[in-house]
Amino acid sequence: MEVEVDVNQENGFSSENGSARIQERLQKRHQARIEDAERRREAKESQSVAEEKSEYFFSAFNRERTFIEELLSSCSGADRAVVTLKLEEAKAKTDQLQKFLNDNMLFLTQYELRQAQAAFQKLQTSLSETKEEALPRKKFAFRNRTKAADKAAAEEAHPPPPDEGTPAEAGGTQVDGEAPSEQCGFSNMTNEFLTKTAEELQRRAVLLTHLTNCKVRLFGSPSTLHLKEINSCEILCGPVSSSVFVDNCRNSVLAFPCQQLRTHNTTDTQVYLHVTSRAIIEDCRGVSFAPFSWSYPTLEEDFTVSGLDRARNNWIQVDDFNWLAAGTPSPNWTVIPETDRKTNWDS
Repeated sequence: MEVEVDVNQENGFSSENGSARIQERLQKRHQARIEDAERRREAKESQSVAEEKSEYFFSAFNRERTFIEELLSSCSGADRAVVTLKLEEAKAKTDQLQKFLNDNMLFLTQYELRQAQAAFQKLQTSLSETKEEALPRKKFAFRNRTKAADKAAAEEAHPPPPDEGTPAEAGGTQVDGEAPSEQCGFSNMTNEFLTKTAEELQRRAVLLTHLTNCKVRLFGSPSTLHLKEINSCEILCGPVSSSVFVDNCRNSVLAFPCQQLRTHNTTDTQVYLHVTSRAIIEDCRGVSFAPFSWSYPTLEEDFTVSGLDRARNNWIQVDDFNWLAAGTPSPNWTVIPETDRKTNWDS
């Protein structure tokens, strides 16, 4: 009888041990499944992030490449001064695009990298060809020179100093015997109130450079607007039919409609913007945006002349080439709160 009880007890212990082992195996299997699912989820998220970065890169890369190509195409038929300005801008943009490509090589697959490098190489070739065609180098040749010719060349190389007067007003300048260039604007001025009428700037390239504490009013529809070395100024401009370029601007307020905006090396500046494509900033900080709100009597007419879509304004869609974190806002630009936006421009 005691033997039978011992056998039953042993069988019971054996059954309990077997059940525990089975339970342990099931638990390990369940844990392995959880860990495998977690690995798959992490791999999927990692792939998703990589795809987002790749998508953002090609979106920004192709948009900037297209802009440079359009800039090169616009050189055809333009006068030499305007072509020189456009080629300088295209060269600077190409260098920035090269930096953008180099900074993002780690995010791209080998196939994507080869695609981007091929497209960039094609762009560089196009830039060189356009420069050679639009601004051909003068051929060198030996010539007999007379004393009179030598004297004239010396006077040309060292002209007498101009009479002192007011700071320069950028205008149509004579270049290599060509007609005056279709460019106007202001430069090297301080504490001035400056204006241009629609007749003065219509369909012309406008250049504002080295202005300090100035108020500028540009009425009409220029073809392009270039702002360089602007400090503590308020600049308002009518609809620009193509692009606005801002470089080294600080502590200023800008307002204009345009097709494209490119802003570089700019700090602590407000931009009241109407843009039909997208705005791009690079190497900027403290830049803030709001919808374009300046008005003047012929504004609607100038919108028609410019060809811009009055109903389409992407002022809040800003791409920062120094900020690639998808889904996280750039710290380099903000939206001006509605309560802080300027509405009275006449004061």
